Amino acid sequence: MRLLPSLLVSHGRVARRMGLGPRSRLDMLRNLLTALVRHERIETTWARADELRFYADKIIDYGKCGDTDETAMKMADFWLTEKDLIHKLFKSLVPRFSSHNGNYTNMCQIPNRENLDRAKMAVIEYKGNPLPPLPVRKRDNDKTLINQLLLGYRLENTLQTST
Repeated sequence: MRLLPSLLVSHGRVARRMGLGPRSRLDMLRNLLTALVRHERIETTWARADELRFYADKIIDYGKCGDTDETAMKMADFWLTEKDLIHKLFKSLVPRFSSHNGNYTNMCQIPNRENLDRAKMAVIEYKGNPLPPLPVRKRDNDKTLINQLLLGYRLENTLQTST
């Protein structure tokens, strides 16, 4: 069996394939971005949230040019399917991030979907939103090797100093 070189080389295809094709992928990303601007926090699969993060940051960058900029208005008109959100983008979101230079979103992993396909899920949100913060789950790190060694060292030192 002979492998063809065209099967081994990606030829510049770097974006994730989501949906039925490029048009379906764009429609899905536009709908997700519209929901993110409307609600400022959405729950979706990890792959979709990771892909959406770039576009959510980019629309804020274009919005910083102002609502009089033709390119910014074209981008907002294309990416936001609900046109009433263009006003929210320029008057609410962009002023919030005027002092930031990038990374306007937070992404947090949540438990996998149980009932359907066990997909890895995530919450993506704009920073500084009025919603209550997501609880950060702390890991139980006291059982790792390095922490056990440090605990033993501390116990040994307290025994030596007390005698």
